Amino acid sequence: MNKKKVALMILDGLGYGKHDKSNAVEAANTPFLDHLLEAYPNSSLEASGEAVGLPAGQMGNSEVGHMNLGAGRIVYQELGRIHKAVNDGVFNTDPIIQDAFKYALENNKKVHLIGLLSDGGVHAHTKHLKGLCDAAKHAGLTSDQVFVHAFLDGRDTDPNSGIGYVRDLQDYLKTTTGTFASAIGRYYAMDRDNRWERVKLA
Repeated sequence: MNKKKVALMILDGLGYGKHDKSNAVEAANTPFLDHLLEAYPNSSLEASGEAVGLPAGQMGNSEVGHMNLGAGRIVYQELGRIHKAVNDGVFNTDPIIQDAFKYALENNKKVHLIGLLSDGGVHAHTKHLKGLCDAAKHAGLTSDQVFVHAFLDGRDTDPNSGIGYVRDLQDYLKTTTGTFASAIGRYYAMDRDNRWERVKLA
């Protein structure tokens, strides 16, 4: 019996899209891929939203795609689980979150919320930050006790979108608890290549 070899090729960013000039793959010269599609059976898969364990309408990304490859089932992502926790008011009763807020209240301390300000959904989502601010308000904290330090994205979102997220957050903070305190780009604040000179600047 002849054993045929199978290759699993992961081509990040490659997908089946519109057949027009906006599609870089369509415009590229891809003779090998064209041959595979013509000579072998093929199909397409959904790589975003609920099909890969994300909230409906949320774009996919490489991490999510890699987790779902070969799983044979939907691998539900943390993003959806945290979304649900925010919607269900779980932050208002979570012991770790509430203990931190209680400590700040009882000891006249400040709470600093530090993280990515983005709806890219890869490492964070603005919905979760807003949920924490709402939970702080529910616990009795005021805006002069809660400070937000934002890492602006520009990688999982448009590079020029930061100001829009800042304005959206500032508008939201008027309805809840929290003060916008500082901002920095993720290039410095979220370096993962051991480039300590960047972290030092942050």
